[in-house]
Amino acid sequence: MLIRQTRKGLLLLSAAVVPVPVVAQSNPAPSQQEGVQEAPVETDGSTIIVTGRAQKLYRVDETLSGRLPTAPLDSSQSITVITEQLIDDQGARDAQDLYRNISGVTLFSYAGVTARGFRQEETFFDGLRGNPYIGFAVPQLANIERVEFLKGPAGMLYGQTAPGGLFNYITKTPENAFRGEVAGIIGNGDRFGGSGEITGPIGGGFAARAGVFYEDRGVFRTFASSRTLIADGGLSFDFDGGRIIAQFTHYDQELDAHRLRGVPTDLEGNFLTSRRWNHNEETDFQNLQSNVAQLRAELEPAEGLTISAGIRYSDASERQQYHEPRAGFDSDGDGVLDSITRQFRDQARGNEDWSLGINGIWATTIGGLGNRVLAGYDYFQSDSTFLGRSVNGRTTITPGLPAPIAIVNPVYGLSNSADYIFPEFDSFPAVNRRQGFYLLDELTIGRLILTGGIRYDAFRDREFGDGFDETFSGDAWTYRVGAVYKLRDDISLFGQYATSFEPQSIFDQDPRAGGPFDPTTGKSFEGGIRTALFGGRVQSSLAAYQIKRTNVLQNDPRGDVAGDGIDDLIQFGEVTSEGIEFDLATDITPNWVLTLAYAYNDTRITGDNGGGGIGNRVGDRFVNAPEHQLGFWTRYQFPELGLAAALGGDYVSERVDFGNIPVQPYVVFDASLIYEVNGIRAVLRLDNIFDKTYAVSGFGPRAHFPGEPRSVFLEVGYAF
Repeated sequence: MLIRQTRKGLLLLSAAVVPVPVVAQSNPAPSQQEGVQEAPVETDGSTIIVTGRAQKLYRVDETLSGRLPTAPLDSSQSITVITEQLIDDQGARDAQDLYRNISGVTLFSYAGVTARGFRQEETFFDGLRGNPYIGFAVPQLANIERVEFLKGPAGMLYGQTAPGGLFNYITKTPENAFRGEVAGIIGNGDRFGGSGEITGPIGGGFAARAGVFYEDRGVFRTFASSRTLIADGGLSFDFDGGRIIAQFTHYDQELDAHRLRGVPTDLEGNFLTSRRWNHNEETDFQNLQSNVAQLRAELEPAEGLTISAGIRYSDASERQQYHEPRAGFDSDGDGVLDSITRQFRDQARGNEDWSLGINGIWATTIGGLGNRVLAGYDYFQSDSTFLGRSVNGRTTITPGLPAPIAIVNPVYGLSNSADYIFPEFDSFPAVNRRQGFYLLDELTIGRLILTGGIRYDAFRDREFGDGFDETFSGDAWTYRVGAVYKLRDDISLFGQYATSFEPQSIFDQDPRAGGPFDPTTGKSFEGGIRTALFGGRVQSSLAAYQIKRTNVLQNDPRGDVAGDGIDDLIQFGEVTSEGIEFDLATDITPNWVLTLAYAYNDTRITGDNGGGGIGNRVGDRFVNAPEHQLGFWTRYQFPELGLAAALGGDYVSERVDFGNIPVQPYVVFDASLIYEVNGIRAVLRLDNIFDKTYAVSGFGPRAHFPGEPRSVFLEVGYAF
């Protein structure tokens, strides 16, 4: 009842306001932001800059992930932007810390999310493929200026993508004004670390930037800890008609006992043991190293013509050894499941990626009508390797095999991975290539903005190893059509139709199984209203959408139709996602700002083989897909003190895990105390204020990822 009433209230409120996910350029300090009123106040001989308005903290004037820079009110796309200021205020360290700010996005596992009902793992950096966080690593935010999430099918702009949307991480680049900052951090769980950054001109049109971040912290689950190092550098050259930017980043992450699976639950989704329970031994690890080099050019060769081009190289490797929980069993015969067998896995991954993108925009006026034409090409190649071997344990302690682990009061060290008897490594090399050409036109007729685009993609996949060598190639067309009508300068109506595609797995293309098969496709209808009322102090967006995912492969109920020993597949699976999203960013008073993100989603099977087979489906629901999600963040500042207090909350309704066990709903609250005076910035961050025990997502069956217990840290920095 409460949720229905809340939803009704939001819909009524949206008649006056509608939210827009935010995007920004590098966010200056609040006192330096455009539109912020300032007044110096003398206090004990020192000058404090008083910020008279918080309106520019968490919002932006232009979104970039649509490849055509556009003001939110002029866009038919839904793009949420997380600004650097919001990242800093929330003490966010990785992508998982941000999801509450994005309507329709919740955690699935590791770097994966549920977006508008669909599992999503697409990640871009500066509009290019080439993710340095391979395997099970989660993107870190130390060198990130802002994060944008483009909602819905985006095939026309980015090629192969899931229909729920995609992340685009915008990295920090050299600036032409000198500035720097240093910071240190300390917190519970033996947490400590520091960071430093400096940027500015170095003469002759050149500017440089260097940054380093290191943090060591204990993770709340037994034996788990992390050490993260990110070293980042850049050089830019400005000249008449353009800018060239070169960047290099090194990532080094050591995660002890950290290939974490869920904590066991009962049939109602309640944890059977402490949320600190870990199936890993103290010697288990997951280590990542990546190096990324990137070169970009931003050119204006003629009036009205802009060209951006980029090339990105990423070389990443991940090595992990860990104990994977397997089957539960009753060790003492009392009829209660109390122990779990384990499998030990020894794995190595490597990715070498090349990504190229060229994007041109021509803006002109034709017969009094505004017109912008976007044309581009992108190419991506990934050479990957995977080496893996494993050994299965038993329900009893057996020499050379992993020992079982108790659910309550586990005893570690009963077996040693150095003594395990391993088979040979299995090797799975792969080469994937993608390239696409796209063309889009935007026409402005008075208050009406019309957009239409088309893209052609070609792809080729090869996977090979011991005894097999499979290759498959194909192509796809994707489209986008949108319209915006501005009722007033601060209110606009928008609508869009967009499509996407995802190639089928190369191993499903066997002609004996009925292959080759066309890619899975997505198509979306979306419409809504956006505002920027009261001089932009109330930005809002209300959107309703329907997404259909079709051509989903499933088992043919007839089995082996041709009698060739291979069961056939059929391609008529369909999933339909429908939902409403409401986003709000507003100044309640000159010193009080609020952001809110609410989403309702209903995802259902609308076509199948009558016997299941659609990925992530459990019964008539989808794993880790909530019906309701609500997140908020509010900050009140005391200008005369240089102080601000902030509070955030996150609600996610019930979901299910892979065993159709409920993942219990939860509400958690966090808070920050922020002090900024004369270049000094201190953030005291408290997460999970009431120390609630909850599950952020389901794994299982009957194993859920626990949320972090109450934690606190203090970060103190100085900007110069």
